[in-house]
Amino acid sequence: MSQTNNSGDRVLIFDTTLRDGEQCPGATMTFEEKLEVADLLDEMGVDIIEAGFPIASEGDFEAVSAIAKRVKRAVVAGLARASFQDIDRCAEAVRHAQRPRIHTFISTSPIHMKYKLQKEPDEVLEMVRASVERARNYVEDVEWSAEDGTRTEIDFLCRCVETAIKAGATTINIPDTVGYTVPEEYYNLFKTVRERVPNSDKAIFSVHCHDDLGMAVANSLAGVRAGARQVECTINGIGERAGNAALEEIVMAIKTRNDVLPFWTGIETRMLTRASKLVSAATSFPVQYNKAIVGRNAFAHESGIHQDGMLKHTQTYEIMTPESVGVTKTSLVMGKHSGRNAFRAKLKELGYELGENALEDAFNRFKALADRKKVIYDEDIEALVDEEIATATDRIKVVALTVIAGTSGPQSATLTLDIDGKHQTVQATGNGPVDATFNAIKQLVPHTAVLELYQVHAVTEGTDAQAEVSVRLQENGRTVTAKAADPDTLVASAKAYVAALNKLLIKRQRGAPAQRFVDSTAKLTGV
Repeated sequence: MSQTNNSGDRVLIFDTTLRDGEQCPGATMTFEEKLEVADLLDEMGVDIIEAGFPIASEGDFEAVSAIAKRVKRAVVAGLARASFQDIDRCAEAVRHAQRPRIHTFISTSPIHMKYKLQKEPDEVLEMVRASVERARNYVEDVEWSAEDGTRTEIDFLCRCVETAIKAGATTINIPDTVGYTVPEEYYNLFKTVRERVPNSDKAIFSVHCHDDLGMAVANSLAGVRAGARQVECTINGIGERAGNAALEEIVMAIKTRNDVLPFWTGIETRMLTRASKLVSAATSFPVQYNKAIVGRNAFAHESGIHQDGMLKHTQTYEIMTPESVGVTKTSLVMGKHSGRNAFRAKLKELGYELGENALEDAFNRFKALADRKKVIYDEDIEALVDEEIATATDRIKVVALTVIAGTSGPQSATLTLDIDGKHQTVQATGNGPVDATFNAIKQLVPHTAVLELYQVHAVTEGTDAQAEVSVRLQENGRTVTAKAADPDTLVASAKAYVAALNKLLIKRQRGAPAQRFVDSTAKLTGV
């Protein structure tokens, strides 16, 4: 919440993710998903939840009805066209809500009245009166919307608003249904209507903006500055066509720039990322990486200049903290644009302390890797450094391997390893030649690592192809991956497994938080 708490500066958040958001092609949610989203919206402090369009289908009616019964704090609204059948159905759906609202609407622009409604302005005006009065017979909280309000003639819009308030509407919404307006125009529209309509002080004015020209959030905030005190928006900005104003952007704009937007909301902002992920999963709509507030890159930095600034002071490139929206921490993304300071910080985070010469060498190899690979993960950097260290400091090496396999079984492997300069030999059996080989390694180097991945690839074609084996071991939450190649698949398997064990030893030496080898291994390797 913002520090301001004057009731006149309170902006109500009307979330229409479950209604307008779900109308986005392909974004339909199941009954259970709608209930889960509604619960989270209520928990995070949304003031009004537009739960659906009850007349649209039996499923929509049931969802609105169920949400009305379970929501504890928020107003629950249902949408209805300006027809008695719609309004009656909506009233039935929301009747169990602790705070029910009927939201009824009709088009008011010349193009909509002529081609969509095929009605004259006076007919539309009468429908406004009748629909609001009908809704008011059921509930005290009635919202009326002028569909395509921003393309409506101002005189007629004022007449409609005055009529709706006189008929009992408590909230007046003037939506930018097709994303047509610009901030200055929308500001003047609200200012004019509120000044010209004599009973405008008896209703709360609301904004509802679509993003067809990319100005939904800017337009919404312009309406708030002009006196609107309700914002209709959706999580992640989902909605028809280009979407709606994004709830998270509205809320954080008010919170972050409270100096020029001196308003406040009741939203718990630390739940914004959680809400974003839930809606994304429910609708199967991914959030674009560079999406404001909740995008994957919203608190990520790759540029060396930016990373250097962030390491010195976070406010150099972040205007809000990641924690304020529910993100754990800032991410310094390692890539070809990263500088030495960020690379040094990343190595320290991973448990490496390198001298200047070693650091320079590692940084150059990192840059070369970044030119070939789009995404550099922590594991890539660990492998890059560990591989260089391992070539000179491998404490375990494969010396010899003999495997007996066939249909008669059991399969067995005789393995000799060089462990800290001493040769050790053992014979082991297993369920197949690879299992026997790995069992032999475990006898010579006891450990608690779990084999998560074993893959074999042929480097070239033909029966004489060199085999490349990948092994991934996991120990106490830390994972290492190693590869080895050999014309003999079993030898390559043994080398890859041993290489992974060497990496685990290196992590232990540098104090990485991986589980250490058991005492017998420590004694065996002399550490």
